Amino acid sequence: MTIYVENLTFDAVIGILPEERKVPQKVVVNVELDYEYKKGIFINYAILANLIENDIKQKQYELIEDALLSLHVEIKTMFSQISSIKLKISKPTILAYADVSVESKMNY
Repeated sequence: MTIYVENLTFDAVIGILPEERKVPQKVVVNVELDYEYKKGIFINYAILANLIENDIKQKQYELIEDALLSLHVEIKTMFSQISSIKLKISKPTILAYADVSVESKMNY
C-alpha cells in the first residue's frame, strides 16, 4: 500500500537567515510512504500528519535537510511496517519568484 499526505501546510520557524528565525513562514510537506498492509495493522494518516507538523514546529530546524533526516527517523520509529518514505519540504514564500523545496527518499 502507498499513503500520500499532500500539501500539509502550516507556519513554522525553519531556516538559517535571521528573518527566518524571527517570524514563522509557510511550510508545505508532501509525504509518500509504502508499507505492507495487514488486516488491523495500518498507518493512521492523521497521526502521521500531526507528527510531521509538531516535529517541525517544535524543533525549529535551521536546514530543511536536517528536518528531512530527523523526520525519516521519527516516522520509521512510529510506524515500523514502512518499507520506504519519500518526503518533500517546501518553503513557497522564501523567494518572491520561486518555491524552494528539498526532497529525500529512504528505503528500508
